[in-house]
Amino acid sequence: MSGLLNISASALTANQAALQTVGNNIANVNTPGYSRQSVILQNIPGQFTGGGYYGKGVTLVAIQRSYSDFLTKQATLAQSVSAADQTRKDNLITLEASFQGGPSGLGASVGNLLNAFSDIANAPNDLTARSVVLTRADEMAARFRATASQLNDLQVGTVSQLKADANVINQLAAQIAQSNDQITYALGSGQTPNDLLDRRDQMIRDLNQLVQTTSVPNSDGSVSVFLAGSQPLVLGGNAGTVAIANDPFNNPHISKLAVSFGGSAPQLLDEQVMGGGEASGLLRFQNRDLVDARNLLSRMSLAIGTKINDQQALGFDLNGQAGQAMFKMASMPPGFAATTNTGSAKMSVALQTQPSGVPELVASDYEVLFTSPTDVTLTRVSDGKTTPFNLALGQAMELDGLSFTIDTSAGPAQIGDRFVLKPLDGMADGMFVGFSSPRGLAMSSPVGATAHANNQGTLALDKVVTRSLPVPPAVTLTFTNAGQYIRSDDTSLPPTFHNYAPGQAIEYSAPAGSGWTLTLQGSPMAGDVIVVRPNTSSDGGNAQNMLDLRDSVTFDGGPMIDGYASLIANIGTRVQSAQSAAEVSTNIAVNLEKDRSGVAGVNLDEEAAKMLQYQQAYQASGKMLQVAQNLFDTLIQSVAR
Repeated sequence: MSGLLNISASALTANQAALQTVGNNIANVNTPGYSRQSVILQNIPGQFTGGGYYGKGVTLVAIQRSYSDFLTKQATLAQSVSAADQTRKDNLITLEASFQGGPSGLGASVGNLLNAFSDIANAPNDLTARSVVLTRADEMAARFRATASQLNDLQVGTVSQLKADANVINQLAAQIAQSNDQITYALGSGQTPNDLLDRRDQMIRDLNQLVQTTSVPNSDGSVSVFLAGSQPLVLGGNAGTVAIANDPFNNPHISKLAVSFGGSAPQLLDEQVMGGGEASGLLRFQNRDLVDARNLLSRMSLAIGTKINDQQALGFDLNGQAGQAMFKMASMPPGFAATTNTGSAKMSVALQTQPSGVPELVASDYEVLFTSPTDVTLTRVSDGKTTPFNLALGQAMELDGLSFTIDTSAGPAQIGDRFVLKPLDGMADGMFVGFSSPRGLAMSSPVGATAHANNQGTLALDKVVTRSLPVPPAVTLTFTNAGQYIRSDDTSLPPTFHNYAPGQAIEYSAPAGSGWTLTLQGSPMAGDVIVVRPNTSSDGGNAQNMLDLRDSVTFDGGPMIDGYASLIANIGTRVQSAQSAAEVSTNIAVNLEKDRSGVAGVNLDEEAAKMLQYQQAYQASGKMLQVAQNLFDTLIQSVAR
C-alpha cells in the first residue's frame, strides 16, 4: 500500500514540475535570449520480489534547456557581421546626402562660376559681369567649406558613437565576467543554472552586436571572450576594458579600438581584423570611407582653385597688373610622425608647379617608411601601391603631382621611421575668395594675335593661350604655302620651314612651358601673315581661357567640369556596394537565427500540447493517489473490525 502511495506522490510531483516548466516557457516566449526548458524524468529502479520487479515511481533528474552551441555561435557571428554592414551602410547614406546634385549642389556652383566667364569674354570691361563672377566664386568656395563642415560633423558624430559603444562594451564585459563567477558557483550544486547561462549567452550576443568576439568555454563552466581572435576581453571572472584611441601617427581623422587587460598596455586593433559589430562598421566608415570622401572633396577644391589661380596669374586686370590669386588656398600640412620614430627628421609635401601637378593628383594619403637613412618607400594608402626612392642617388621624391621633402635639420631619420602625409587635408575647409574688387579679375590676355589685312586665304584665329609672364617679344608667322610657314624669331639661314595644320597648336616655348600657344583654323595662302605680340588692349582673352578650363584635363584624365560627377559616382558606388553587403548579411543572419530559434525557441502550439499532456498526467496521478488513499482506508476499516 505504501508503494502505491509513493508512486502516486512521485508522479504528482514530477507532473507538477513539468507543468511548471511548461508555464515558465510560455511566460518567457518573448524574453530575449530565453532557451526553451524541458523536464528530464527517470523511473525509480524497481524493487525485486519473488514475483518480479515492482516499479517505485518516477523522479525528476534535471531541468534541461534546449541549446545548440554550433547554431548559437553561427547566429551570433552572422548578426555581428550584419550589424557592421548595416552600420556602414547607414553612415554611407548619410555621407551621400552631403553631396547633393541639382542646382543647389556643389557641381552646379563650379559650372556656374566657369560659365560666368563667358559674359566677361564678350564684355571685358563690364563691371557687372565681373561682379557676377566674384559672386559665383564666393558661392562655390562657400559650398566647398559647407560640405567639408558636414563631413567634419559626421566625423564628430561617428567618434561620439564609437565612444558610446566602447562604454557599453566595457559594461557587458564586466557583466559577463560576473556571470562567469555566478555560473561557476552554481555548477557546484551539480545542476545546470539554465537562466544564468541564457543571460550570459544573451550578453555575449549583445556584445557581438558591437564588436565581434570569439568565445572559448572553460572546464569550470566559465567562458573566455577574445577580440580580434586573440586579445582577451574576459577571462573567467576578470574583464578588460576597451577605449577609442588615436592611431600610431596621431592622425586626427583615424581612430582605433584599444583593448587592455589586467593593467597591460593598450593594444590597438586594426578594424580589418575585428570582423563584425557596430564599432567595426563605424571604424571602417570613419577610417576609410570618410577619409576618402574628404580627400575627393579636397582634391576637387585644390585642383579647381589652383587651375583658376594659375590662369588668373596669366592675365592682366583692369589696372594693367598681373592677376593676383582669385582663391586663398590652405597650405598642405606637414607629415605626421609615428610615435615609435627614433629619428628627428620631419617631412612635408607640396604641389608640383613646373609643370603643374594638378592633373596627376590622386585622392589619397601617403605613408613613408625609411628602410635606411637614405632609402625610402612611399606607399599610396588608397590602393597600397609602393614606390622606392634612393635619396643617396639624388632621386627627387615626386609622385602623383606631389613633391615630398625631408627635413633633417634637427637630425636624420632612422631605420623604421614612418610618416603619414595628408596633402589634401583641410583644402576644402580653407578655400576663400582672395579679393572683392571686380577690377582685380585678370581677364585680359597678355598676348594677342592679329591677321594681316591683306591676307588672301581663309586663315582665322582660334585662340591664343599665354603660358607664362613676362610676355616674349612679337613673333611674325609668314606662310609660304597652305601647309608651311616661317617665323621671325628664327634667325637661321636658310630659315626653318614649319608645318601647319588647322587646329594644331603652334608653340612658343623658350624655355619649355613658357611663352604662348597659338591655334589657327582655315587654309592660308602664300604671303599670309599672322603676328603674335604683347597685347595692349583690354580684351577678354583670358576670360575665354578661364571658360576653356571646363574641358581641361583635371581629374583622373577627365575634364574639370566632370569632377563632381566623378566624386558622386565614387560615393554612390560605395553606397550600392554597402547596401548589397548589408542585404546579404542580414538575410544570412535572419536565416541562422531562425535555425537557432527552431532549436532553442519556445513554440506556443507545442507548449500548449505539452500542457494538456502534463495536465492529464497530473490529474491521473491525483486520481491514483485518491485510489491509494481509499484502499488504505478500506484496509484500516477491515483491520478495525
